[in-house]
Amino acid sequence: MADHSVAELWDIGLHDLAIGYSLDKPVLSNLNATLPAGKITMILGESGCGKSTLLRHLLGLMRPLAGAVTMGGRDIFQLKPKEFRRLRRRMGALFQDGALLGAFTLFENVALPLREHTRLSPATIADIVNHKLDLVGLADAGERYPNQLSGGMRKRAGLARALVMNPPILLCDEPTSGLDPINAAQMDKLLLDTAGYFQGMTTVVVSHDLSSIERIADYMILLHSGGIAFSGSRKDFLASDDLYVKRFLNSETAGTDRPPVVLAPEVQAELDRWLE
Repeated sequence: MADHSVAELWDIGLHDLAIGYSLDKPVLSNLNATLPAGKITMILGESGCGKSTLLRHLLGLMRPLAGAVTMGGRDIFQLKPKEFRRLRRRMGALFQDGALLGAFTLFENVALPLREHTRLSPATIADIVNHKLDLVGLADAGERYPNQLSGGMRKRAGLARALVMNPPILLCDEPTSGLDPINAAQMDKLLLDTAGYFQGMTTVVVSHDLSSIERIADYMILLHSGGIAFSGSRKDFLASDDLYVKRFLNSETAGTDRPPVVLAPEVQAELDRWLE
């Protein structure tokens, strides 16, 4: 595939990062890792471990309780408001269901960032949008509305919009969630092809899909018990002797030794009488 390099190579740094909603009870703390520039990093973890919360911080939608998030060496939360907005425009985001506007056609959804943030001519915008739609296999769907698209098509449309500004950073929230195995594999291939097309783009994929590891990941972060259980290359992750990593890869329930939760006998008896 042709080399269409992004203008800059941006790694993402987590530096003594604590995130959540309360300093006395953070969701995640003591996060230290470098998500390498030009690679695909997968962030994994059990449901409720803080993956989406971390993604919101990478997007700049939430401020950390402590520590720093750097992109290309810049602390994104220390930037002046104008610089921060400029940075945000250089970040592509793919949300779970595409997050398309229902009243807009697919073409209009993808064109929206260009119309909002640039002064490009309508003809130039049309060329860019049609190019991105073609990249994700939706060249003939531009006049459709989101409710006329399948789940997989909406995700691809969301990817086209995320890529429309040729971002140096692409952040993806559960891109294969809700897809059947065939469409999930196709979505992974599309992300891999996209990373190959935009040489140098740093891609972060928040996921629970273990099958995606072999297909797309270069670098892994596994979250557990309020912190990072593993960070490193895919090869090292798959070969790790760490007990939790092994249990996670084997899809076992790790670290959840809660006793079963049952109704009080008198409450169960009352319910049974009503059910009878």
